[in-house]
Amino acid sequence: MSPVIPDRLFELPHNGQSSLQAQIREMLVSAILNGHIPPGTPMPSGRKLAEQLKVARNTVVLVYQHLVDQGFLVSRERSGYFVSEDILLDRVKMPPSEALKRNSIDWEEKLRFRPTAQRNLVKPADWQQYPYPFIYGQIDSSLFPVNEWRDCCRDAGSISAIHRWSGDRVDQDDPELVEQIHTRILPRRGVWAQPDEILVTLGAQQALYLIADLLLTEDQVVAMEEPGYPDARNIFAARTARIEALAVDDKGLVPGSALSHCQCLYLTPSHQFPSTVTLSRDRRETLLARARQDKFVIIEDDYESEHNFLGDPTPALKSLDRDGVVIYIGSLSKTLAPGLRIGFMVAPAEFIREARALRRLMSRHPPANNQLIVAQFLKRGYHDALVRRLSHSLRDRWHTLRDALNQYLPEWTVSPSTGGSSFWLKGPPGLDARQLHQDCAAQGVLFEAGDVFFLAEPAPQNCLRLGFSSIPVDRIEPGIAKLADVAR
Repeated sequence: MSPVIPDRLFELPHNGQSSLQAQIREMLVSAILNGHIPPGTPMPSGRKLAEQLKVARNTVVLVYQHLVDQGFLVSRERSGYFVSEDILLDRVKMPPSEALKRNSIDWEEKLRFRPTAQRNLVKPADWQQYPYPFIYGQIDSSLFPVNEWRDCCRDAGSISAIHRWSGDRVDQDDPELVEQIHTRILPRRGVWAQPDEILVTLGAQQALYLIADLLLTEDQVVAMEEPGYPDARNIFAARTARIEALAVDDKGLVPGSALSHCQCLYLTPSHQFPSTVTLSRDRRETLLARARQDKFVIIEDDYESEHNFLGDPTPALKSLDRDGVVIYIGSLSKTLAPGLRIGFMVAPAEFIREARALRRLMSRHPPANNQLIVAQFLKRGYHDALVRRLSHSLRDRWHTLRDALNQYLPEWTVSPSTGGSSFWLKGPPGLDARQLHQDCAAQGVLFEAGDVFFLAEPAPQNCLRLGFSSIPVDRIEPGIAKLADVAR
């Protein structure tokens, strides 16, 4: 006797975003593959399932037919549809009681270090549910170029395009994407590079990881800004404990004596992370001269260089480099979408050759389909148009947030800013920004407490960062008013 399928097994999601056919197919495939409907079981008739799901009978029948074509169901004349007898044959059968229940490895002893113990930024997964998300590093989905992106995705799904990106490229990048970075992205920053000096990466983080692996040993010194980028600090700390913190003032990083004995200097000169100040021209020249003299490598993370709201954008530090001492890192995260994980690195060809070989050991290459889509997006001018649109929108938010801070928190110190997508604030000496973060979150206001950006411990407790890339402009002023009320 065939098992009876309980009716409650077939329920569509209340807020399904895909078509009815796609939802029904996903529901049935999940039930079959999870073993809830055993092989050989007869499926409900198309009419019965349609009545239960409150959809048209033809919709269910079309799904059944597609599942027959794909081997999930078999159709028997005058008998209906049945779950295929061999759909689960390639699976290992193991009773739950035989699953691993004990751990014979002492992982505390085995692990070389514990990344989970490092101090890092934490963003609520449900940040979009907060009415006042002054959160950094996310995009406003209403500004995403949906139609343009679909245009590029559609072309990347053509038969000729699939043949182009579906093969294993081993360690090679999409040549058209490299060409667009070479001719479109880099010249905007005053950087000129040959294709063999460019490597596509899985975001800026992978670039940093590759650089640290190739250049740092446990007895070498890496210098970076204080406060600075926690992810970079943690990547470096996985290789060496000798991290030197260099102060930042209104002109950017202050060159210090630590430069004379460091292997690398990491900095964010366009809009310093997190203070957003821009490194002055004379200090750029000083750092380049020191790098030549003391033989250290400068790692330039040029994030958010596109968004400048007062005056003209400052060319990249790499544009002044005549001696090959700067490794340049760029990313499309802040202009296109952070979820794409498309970044790039520019350095002398000898270094890029080794970084490419190391990347092959880690991930071979970033997904070729994504590279092709992004290449088309750049080639058709969609990215340039998006940057202009984003700059206009972020400029409005920048001015609105600055005015709101002057009105509601006039006693707080706001770091000098000419652009970017955040403000760095220093509150009164007794302020506990972590406690304020918790109190504000309970009122629907999100921001980042600033202690995590400091290498020094104990870190200052009265700093915080307000991002504005993902909050609608009309929520900025009431959000700052609420933050000020909670702070008082």
